[in-house]
Amino acid sequence: MKFPPVKQQMDLLKRGVEQIIPEEELVHKLEHSRKKGQPLKVKLGCDPSRPDLHLGHAVVLRKLRHFQDLGHQAILVVGDFTAMIGDPTGRNKTRPPLSLEETRANGQSYYDQATLVLSKDNLRIAYNSEWLQQIDFAGLIRLASHITVARMLERDDFTRRFQAETPISLHELLYPIAQAYDSVALEADVELGGTDQTFNLLVARDFQREYDQSPQVVVITPLIAGTDGQEKMSKSYGNYIALTDPPDQVYGKVMSIPDTLIVPYFEYCTDLPATELAAIRKKLDGKAANPRDAKRQLARTIVALYHGDDVSLEAEAAFDRLFIHKDLPENIPEYHLQSEQAFLVQVLKEAGLIATNGEGRRLIAQGAVTVDDQVIDDPNFLVHQGRTHTVKVGKRRFLNIH
Repeated sequence: MKFPPVKQQMDLLKRGVEQIIPEEELVHKLEHSRKKGQPLKVKLGCDPSRPDLHLGHAVVLRKLRHFQDLGHQAILVVGDFTAMIGDPTGRNKTRPPLSLEETRANGQSYYDQATLVLSKDNLRIAYNSEWLQQIDFAGLIRLASHITVARMLERDDFTRRFQAETPISLHELLYPIAQAYDSVALEADVELGGTDQTFNLLVARDFQREYDQSPQVVVITPLIAGTDGQEKMSKSYGNYIALTDPPDQVYGKVMSIPDTLIVPYFEYCTDLPATELAAIRKKLDGKAANPRDAKRQLARTIVALYHGDDVSLEAEAAFDRLFIHKDLPENIPEYHLQSEQAFLVQVLKEAGLIATNGEGRRLIAQGAVTVDDQVIDDPNFLVHQGRTHTVKVGKRRFLNIH
C-alpha cells in the first residue's frame, strides 16, 4: 500500500493535538509503515457507559479519521470488560460498573454514532472482553507485577482522592492495567485519547516494553469547553452539542458559544485548512472581522460536516427566521395532556425538552422558560387541558401543549 510522504502525514496528524509522546517515534513508525507498505494500528478506547457522543468526543474521533484518511487501520476498542470495573477518570468518586450486556448494547450505539465521523472501510471494532475474560487470577497477578503502587498513584485523580482521604477501591487500580493490556493484545502502534487519559495511555507503553513490543505512540487531544465556555463539554453540564442533534439545533448551539471559542472550535471541530484558520484568527485578533459572521461560518461548517452543505444552509435560514425575524419554528413538537392538569416541569421532561426535573426548575429560576410569551417563575406551574400553550425553553426549544 502506498502512503503519502511522512511530512505530509505529520502536518495533518499534528493539527489540533495537545501532545505526541514521543513525536520522533511517530515519525519513525510512519517511515517504517511507508517503507513496508503496512498500515499502522491506531487504537482508540471507547467508554460504553456513555454512548451519547457530542462534539467533544468528535475531537479525538476526527483525529482517528485523519489516520484513516492516510491509509492506516483504525481500531475502536469497546471497553465492555473494563466498564464492569468503573473508571473514575475526572471524578471524585467511582463510576458505577455495568453488566456485560449493558456495555455491549452501549458499545453498538457508540459505534453507530462514531461512524458519523469515521469511515467504515478501514475500521475494526473490538471488545476487550475477548482477551481480558481469558485471564485467570494467576495471570492477573502477573499483569499487576508490571507496575508499582507509587506509579499508580501518579495518576492525578488517584492523587487528589488519596490526599483528600476519599476511598480508592483496589479494583479501580486494575483499570489502567486492563486498559494497558488492551494495547498489548492488539499490538497497537498508536493510541489516541483526551488529556484525561494520558496516564493510562503511558502505562500501556510500559506494559508493551515488558512484552517485548515496540511501545505505542500516544497522541493526546484536548478536552474542549462546552457551549458555556466554562466547563468541558459534557451532557452532565448541559453544555454539549450532540452528534445526533437535529441540524437546526446544532447550528443554534454553535451560535450560542462565547466568541473566545470560535477559533478553538474551528481548529478542533472542523477540517478547515490551516491557512484559512490562520486568516480567521488574524481577523478576529485584529478586530477586522465581526465575531457573529465568523460564528455563522463555523455553524455552517459544523452542520455541513454531519449533514451536508444544503442542510447547513437550511439550518441557517431556520435560525434567521427564529432569531432575526422572530418567527416561531415551522414544526413545533406537540404534547397532549393525559389528565386535566400537570406540572409544567414534568411535561417538559416527558416531552424530552429537559433531562431532569432539576434542570427544569433551574431553568425556571433563571427566567429561561416562557408559556405563551410570559416568563414563568413558579417551579410548580401547572398547565391545563382545554387550550394550547406554547412553551419556550431557552432560545431554541419549543413545545405546544394541549
